[in-house]
Order: sequence, then structure tokens, then C-alpha cells
Amino acid sequence: MSQTQVFHTTAWSAGPGCHGGCGQKVYVEDGKMVRIEGDEAHPWSQGRSCPKVLALTQYMYHPDRITRPLKRVGARGEGRFEPISWDEALDTCEARMKDLRTKYGAESVVFAQGTGRDIGGPITLLCYSFGSPNWVQLGLSGHSCYTPRLGAMKGIFGDFAVADCSQFLEKRYADPQWVPPEIIITWGQDSTTGCPDGFFGHWVVDCMRLGTKIIAVDPRSTWLTSRALHHLQLRPGTDGALALAMINVIISEGLYDREFVEKWVHGFDQLAARAREYPLDKAAAITDLPAADIAAAARAFARAKQAAIQWGVPVDMCADGTSVAQAISCLTAITGNIDKPGGEVIARPSHGVTAYPFSTEELIKLYGEDLIKRMNEKRVGADKYPRVKNFRGWAQPDMVIDQIHSGKPYPIKGAWIQTANIIGGQAARAGFHLEAMQKLEFVVAVDLFHNPTTMALADIVLPAATFPEKNSIRSWWAPLLTIKKHVQVGECRSDWEINFAMAKRFNPEGLARWNSVEDMFDERLAPSGFTFRQLYEQGGWKMPEDGPSKPYRRHERGLLRMDGKPGFNTPTGKVEVYSETFKSWGLDPLPQYTEPPQSATATPDLYRKYPLIMITGARSQLFFHAEHRMIPWLREKMPDPYVEVHPDTAARYGVYDGEWVYLENDMGRVKRKVKVSRRVKAGHVHTMHGWWMPEREGKAPDLFGVWDYQINKIIPGPQSSTSGFGGGQYKTTLCTLTKIEH
Repeated sequence: MSQTQVFHTTAWSAGPGCHGGCGQKVYVEDGKMVRIEGDEAHPWSQGRSCPKVLALTQYMYHPDRITRPLKRVGARGEGRFEPISWDEALDTCEARMKDLRTKYGAESVVFAQGTGRDIGGPITLLCYSFGSPNWVQLGLSGHSCYTPRLGAMKGIFGDFAVADCSQFLEKRYADPQWVPPEIIITWGQDSTTGCPDGFFGHWVVDCMRLGTKIIAVDPRSTWLTSRALHHLQLRPGTDGALALAMINVIISEGLYDREFVEKWVHGFDQLAARAREYPLDKAAAITDLPAADIAAAARAFARAKQAAIQWGVPVDMCADGTSVAQAISCLTAITGNIDKPGGEVIARPSHGVTAYPFSTEELIKLYGEDLIKRMNEKRVGADKYPRVKNFRGWAQPDMVIDQIHSGKPYPIKGAWIQTANIIGGQAARAGFHLEAMQKLEFVVAVDLFHNPTTMALADIVLPAATFPEKNSIRSWWAPLLTIKKHVQVGECRSDWEINFAMAKRFNPEGLARWNSVEDMFDERLAPSGFTFRQLYEQGGWKMPEDGPSKPYRRHERGLLRMDGKPGFNTPTGKVEVYSETFKSWGLDPLPQYTEPPQSATATPDLYRKYPLIMITGARSQLFFHAEHRMIPWLREKMPDPYVEVHPDTAARYGVYDGEWVYLENDMGRVKRKVKVSRRVKAGHVHTMHGWWMPEREGKAPDLFGVWDYQINKIIPGPQSSTSGFGGGQYKTTLCTLTKIEH
């Protein structure tokens, strides 16, 4: 009788798809994972798991999973692939990509990632080893996920920040240093349905159990909003006007933290003047909120002894996403809720270890200033957008797809696609992106299942590993974590292994000091004093020690600045609500409001034709973006893509619960199943994103039914904000409902 072994590891995709961090116990018999459950000893998730993790056995051992490298043998779109060896696959990739580099330059190949898996480290390693400056979330207009918020925080605080739910402390809620937030604003996020960037969603619920009150900013009604002290059910995309109005209330009524502002805030008077442009009556008219509700929420937040903000991608997807995030960060600043218990905690990688580079500073630390300077000379968008050039190593996705179409100022001829179903997932105006990418001469996709993107575009498909099948490290704030391989499925390899092998081929001298991926991990872990093996053997995780990576009040102790002086990591040493950094880049140093591109105000003729505001992209506990539609346990819980419709709207259009309809605008139409619900306001509809049907025909033109169900088919793009970050219209597109005539 075989014996079951239990191993401890950390979930960070592939598998659940998400941004990870949860501790898991993997049960293995005869080399096969037979069960998985949460690790109660893990400080991040404390024994909890989501449905996507609990269904991992079905994911890992699914009969349709790609477990060997594949080569396309027919024309693109025919769906004909044959298995090949790893040697042949990597030889082919090396030869074809070097050929493109010789003919057109290294910049002619883009390295496109999605949002899942621990991909930032592996893909930048490969991209820069090849010599390309073009690392990109292709299709995601304005990189409208997380990056706009990061850019705003960097310009104001000089660092990143996150709601303090005790996650930096080993004793967590029992640590005497920590106090629960009196108020948490959940802004554009239903924290109970997912685990966003560097944050475990149910920490908000944990805090509620300890007395925290919620102010919910969300156009929908959710479990969280139903329990909120105030629910601000605003018109989608008007978050900037709401934030500025709240700032105005707090300043004009003298509710700001005077001591903190006088000592640590730069540009307060300028911010006050800007906020006065948004009195309550004006903001109420813009946001569709009662003025009294805006004022009450602002007062509650300002009067709390400690308060935090936990926000989501709707902020990034406002018409000027970075500016909206700037305004929200100013709320934190003027109330003194930064770098203190129960407020916003300055978030730095644990132990100073960088695995996934979020800023140009981290890229320079990993790859050197000279390389990053040379990359900026040809990186798409760096010459147009100062924030793209100076903040993060992304190429600008809207300009990349336009450049694939135009070939100017230089041709783009190849793509390495990893963790991204561009056509079935993130690409706004998905058909436009497919048309452009069909022009590419060579495309590699690294994935676990065939999807619309692999079928339509890939010349080589490389099989990636789930998290129980790989070694990796995670330093997304805290704790510092290991991910440890305990099983092998087919010939699948981790993203790190695949990219390390390819990077060695393109840059053998630069990577000569590493004989293995683990050697590279050991070097990146050096600031912690641990090797990969040592960290795993000592439990697999470590909380940060006192210093720059651990709260609190580091600004008072000189732990945030390179010169060791008290203050914040900004040019003035203060929290810059008037950002000198943004001013030096030619950007507005103060937050501003921009009307959504489509609305009754901005496009009245279009609004008369399509009078429903379509909200897309809400997180699901069952699926992560475009993943998991083939997993039986998960699909059983949500077999069809639905659209939530208010009863008044349903009556207006004559549609009933369970009826299939089209969501339609000038870009086309997609099918949805009606769910009559008061979760949305009359005049709004909400629908899921990322839908395609694995049970449908994979070859073109069907591509798993993507053109019938992919909501991004009717979302405009390419489109970004004035900064280059933010502005994707995923939450504010206008549409109508049309009955399907049988």
C-alpha cells in the first residue's frame, strides 16, 4: 500500500491563476498529487483555500492539458500541432528568434505577459537577455491593472503602500504593535471574491470581525456593500471626482491631520485649491451620488483614528487612472494614515529581495543602469510617455499593437507570449489585436491548455508547470516565500526553467555565473541571508526583520531614504500631494478628473443609441480571468457567461431571467445569459470577462467560440490615459440589450 506524503508549499499559479501567496499542503501518492488543502500554519492565508486551488487535481491531470512541446504543422488557425522534443522546441525558438534579431533588431520581438503566474521575473530575464526592450501586457490598454496605482503611489509617497491588515507581522492579529483599521474604504473592489495584488481578500473580513467598519465605493451591490457603513454606488468611471470632493470636504471642514500635514506633506495648499474645484453639488452631479452621502463618507474616514484604503482595477481603468489613484492616495496623506498601524503601510519586498520588478529602480538593481538606459532608447512608448520611460520597464501596449500594424518607426515581427490569452482574455478590441498579430513571422506561446491565442497564432507551444510542479521564490511584500516542486506532470517545465534555458542561449556570457535556476534564486535571495534550500528547510517563509521592509513609522526613523535621513523617499522628503516628480516629467503634479470616453456627457449621441453602461471584469472565486473554463468542478458552478440586469432594465427591454441575449454596440455583439438582479443599478449591466468555450471547435474561425462570448470584442481600444498608464475602457463601455431571435 502506497504511503501519502504531505508537503508544504506556496500557491502562486499556474493552477489557481491568481497572484498567490497562500500556503498549501500538497498530498502526494506514488508521485501524483491526490489532494490539496490550506496550510493552517502559513501566516498569509492561515489555512484557507479558494475553489480554484481545491480543484487543482482536475486542473493538473486534465486530459486536455498540454504536457509536451508542440509545433504547428498546418497553417495558422488550422489547429494542427504535433509533439516534439524539448531540444527541438528550444532549438527552433533560438534559431527563429535570432534570425529576427539579425534581420530587424532585438526590439522586433515583444515579450508579452498576462497577469497570472510569477512571470515578471522570468520574462524580464528572457527579454533583456535576448536584447529586446519590449516587455508588455499586450492588449491591456494603458496597462490598466495595478501599474497606474503603483505609479501614483511612487510619485506621492516615493514607495508603494497597501492597507494594513497585520500581514507584515508574524503574530498577525495578536501582535501588540498592530491595531485594526477603524475604517477601510474598499474602492472598486469586492475583496471577498478574490486575492488581488499582494493582498489576501479575506483579510478585510478578518478586520471586520475585529470591529473595522467599511466604506464601499462600488457601482454594484455585493456582500461587502450590504455590510458597509456607507455604500457609494457611483456612476462607473467617476471615481476621480468623488475622491477630489472627499478631499475638499476634509480640508474645508478642518478634518485633516494638521500635525502630519505641517511636518510631512508637500503641496497641501495647491491640493486644497484643486479640490475646491469639486464642491459637493458638482461632484454629486458627476457621480450620481447624493451630496450628503459623499460628505458623510469623507467625514467618517477623516475622523477615524486609523483608516486604510483597499482598491481595485476600476481605479486603474478610469479615463486617467493614475490621476485617480493620485487623488485617492491624497486622502491617505492628508489624514496622516501612512506608515502607521491600521493605516496604509509602506510596502517593500521582504528582506530587500526582488523577484518581480515593479519599478525602474528594481530593474536597475537586477540588470544595471546602463542596460535600462539602452532599453529606453527603443522601448515602445518611452519617447512619448515620461512615466513609461521613468517609472516601470513596460513597453506601452496600445502603441505596440499599433506599431505591429504600421511597422513604424521599426517593424515588430515576433512575440513570446507567456501567461497570456491575449485574444480570449485581456485584449480590448480583440479582433483588432488578432488581425495585427497574424502579421507576425514567429510566435511562441507558453501555456498549459490550448486557448484562442495558441490556436490562432502559436508556431511553438511550450508546456508550463503548475505551482506544485515548480521551484520559485516570492517576495511580493511579505513574507519572503519559497515555492517547492513535489510532483512532475508529463514534460512540463516551470516558467523559470523555460526562460532560464532560453536566456542562456541568447546571453551565455551574462548568465555564465549561474549553472541552474536555483543558483540564480540563491543570488537574488542573498540580502535575506538564506539560500533557496535553507529558506525552504526552515519552513518556507520568513517575515521581514526590523528595517526598511517592516512597519511602522519608518519615515520618522530614517529607514525609507537612501541618505538615512527622516522622511519619505521623494525629492522633498515629504509626501508629495503636489508631485515634484510628475512636474519634472511634464505631467500635472495634482490629481484631476477626466470624464469617461463614452457617457451621456462625453458622447450624448452614442448614449442615446446605447443607453446602458456596461461594467466588466469583476473577480470570481471560480475563474481567474480567461482560465479554468474547462475544469468540471468550477464550470459546474457557473456553466454560462451571464449578464446582471436590474429588474427595471429587464422590464424595459422585455427580457427574462435565464434568457440568452446579445450585448451590442457599434463594435459588434456577444452572447450572454440574463441574470435579473438588484446587484446592479437600473441603467447599468455587469458581465463576466474572459469567456471562451473549451468544448467548442478550437480551429479558426471558431477559436473555441471566442467571437460569440469574448466581451472584449465590443470594448474599445487601443486606448490609454495621458500618462500612458490607465484608461482602458473595461468598466464604462456603452451598449444595449438585444433579444436573440430563434
